[in-house]
Amino acid sequence: MEYKENALDYEDYLKLRESVGWINFSKEQAQEAINNSLYTVIAIDNKQTVGMGRLVGDGMYGMIVDVVVEPNYQKQGIGSKIVDMLMNFVEKKTPIGGRCSIQLIAEKGKEAFYEERGFKRIPHEFCGSGMRKVIYR
Repeated sequence: MEYKENALDYEDYLKLRESVGWINFSKEQAQEAINNSLYTVIAIDNKQTVGMGRLVGDGMYGMIVDVVVEPNYQKQGIGSKIVDMLMNFVEKKTPIGGRCSIQLIAEKGKEAFYEERGFKRIPHEFCGSGMRKVIYR
């Protein structure tokens, strides 16, 4: 598996979201969102993008979004590696003496995946849970 930073493109974004049944945004919206991401990670197997994750935010508050691994590639550590890379980016960018609050919304049934990475649940009636972790440096 190969992982690339800041190489996410619209076609892969669209394909990966569709692979897990997520509703897509317009091409214009999605392209702008990708362009405005602080950091993106993609996972590639045999020249095919099979996973992705994005980080958006302002340096004090961040949100992990669009963590997707194609169903045939799930349970192989790809999602873990993507989230680890996103979190490592935040840790490196957080200045000494600073902190950054990282949030995400977990799909129902995926909360434990994020709890294993130090996130705490913020229950929400419409989805699995909002999750939050604070990075101190």
